[in-house]
Amino acid sequence: MSHYFTNTDLKSEIKKYDVVVRDKRFSFYTDNGVFSKNKLDYGTKFLLETIPITEISGDVLDVGCGYGVIPIVLSKFTDCSFDGVDVNERAIGLALRNRDLNNCENINYFISNCYDNVDKKYDVIITNPPIRAGKKIVYDIVMNARDHMRTNGVLYIVVRKEQGAKSMLRDLEKYYEVDVIGRSKGFFVIKCVFR
Repeated sequence: MSHYFTNTDLKSEIKKYDVVVRDKRFSFYTDNGVFSKNKLDYGTKFLLETIPITEISGDVLDVGCGYGVIPIVLSKFTDCSFDGVDVNERAIGLALRNRDLNNCENINYFISNCYDNVDKKYDVIITNPPIRAGKKIVYDIVMNARDHMRTNGVLYIVVRKEQGAKSMLRDLEKYYEVDVIGRSKGFFVIKCVFR
């Protein structure tokens, strides 16, 4: 798993795939050393198809953005301003390339280990957290999102039931108003509102 974070020595083999999300076609460049390099993973696709688009507004942050899928897809359905952060330099390079490939505006991608380089507050934070990076990092992303959200901000998370969704739900309820807004194939999409 460490290759997702320290992949500068990994041989580059850029590939491209097409995918349809919410009845719109997108193209993405991927490479070795990034998450889900061969196709859009089910969790991210389910998250994108479950998020209530009409409720997304203002400034949006994708934490652990990988090669940029979530902001690119959502930018085609909203007029939000998007930031995407990831610790993986190769992923951020691909995200910038994918932004241009899909003719997207209002998206900024930059390197950040969780929120280390995030210096503003957001109306919406979205994440498909890197479960294999360990509970400490995942909880840093989801529990500390509130420090980077405006009042009444919303956090959307996708997580698998077998990867701790039930215990995460209990822990999230200490800080947010929590609702499971979608379930499919063992994945939960969780909406958390910060008051």
